[in-house]
Amino acid sequence: MSSAFLPFALLPTIGGGEMMVVLLVVLLLFGGEKMPQLAKGLGKAVREFKKAAGDVEQEFKRALDEVPDSPPPKVAPPVPRPAPPANRIDPPPPPGTSPAP
Repeated sequence: MSSAFLPFALLPTIGGGEMMVVLLVVLLLFGGEKMPQLAKGLGKAVREFKKAAGDVEQEFKRALDEVPDSPPPKVAPPVPRPAPPANRIDPPPPPGTSPAP
């Protein structure tokens, strides 16, 4: 498919006959003198759209390149608490008191 017919490829349901009718209506509405100006304006609009789309794409690429691929920050592991001794010996009662039952 040639690039000259690329805009028409976007409209698959419009045939050649319908396109000729549309062009004839445009010619009748605007006249032969305005047709080159309309085509020039349409060409500028398409060029500006493509330029803006390319600028947006470049901006996305630049933003992705600026983001460093750094690992997440390291977090120190929690310090475990010492466990109470399993075989704890109670101190002896003070002198003069009776031992607990």
